[in-house]
Amino acid sequence: MKLRALMLFLLFAPAALAARDKSPTYRIPLPPKPDFSSLVWLLGDWTGQTAGHSPSGELHLSISYGLDQRVILFKEEISLAATTEAPAAKESSIGVLSRDPSGHSFLFQLYSSTGFITCYRVDVSGSEIDFNPIGGPEPPPGWLSRRILQRSDIDGFTETVELAPPQRPFFYYYTAIFTRAARTEKAKTPPSHKAESK
Repeated sequence: MKLRALMLFLLFAPAALAARDKSPTYRIPLPPKPDFSSLVWLLGDWTGQTAGHSPSGELHLSISYGLDQRVILFKEEISLAATTEAPAAKESSIGVLSRDPSGHSFLFQLYSSTGFITCYRVDVSGSEIDFNPIGGPEPPPGWLSRRILQRSDIDGFTETVELAPPQRPFFYYYTAIFTRAARTEKAKTPPSHKAESK
């Protein structure tokens, strides 16, 4: 009987030790995905032309999801002529729109080819989207910039940008009218059918 008990112990002891030494599995709870439903209409490629009393210029904007739809990416190219208030501008930028921790608005961090990095709080109210400056790691010294996007229809919106020099009020910079770029689909060539030999 003792021999049988010893054999059973030797048989099951390694498994028991391995189970005791097995590392626990840790799971980090993920934050909820942002609700971008109010901004879905912005996704796509857009071309813009300045209008009204704006400096003459062209703009190109590409907006898409990133990081498993946890952020929205903005890629923009701007080319504007000089005015009495501002010099000519040719700038590329990449912006990252993410959920504000409060859940009531969004945060937008803009990286510019000029080297500036600025942050905005983004509020959506119906067809209007407001970008209000809240500083940033490397903002233009003393300068502020804000913009308003106003949806006009399913394939268009208007963007108005205002600037404020150090210790001065905002002034109107430009308005651009954006239209959705036409989708270019690759021509589909029908598969070739070879005559079957009988």
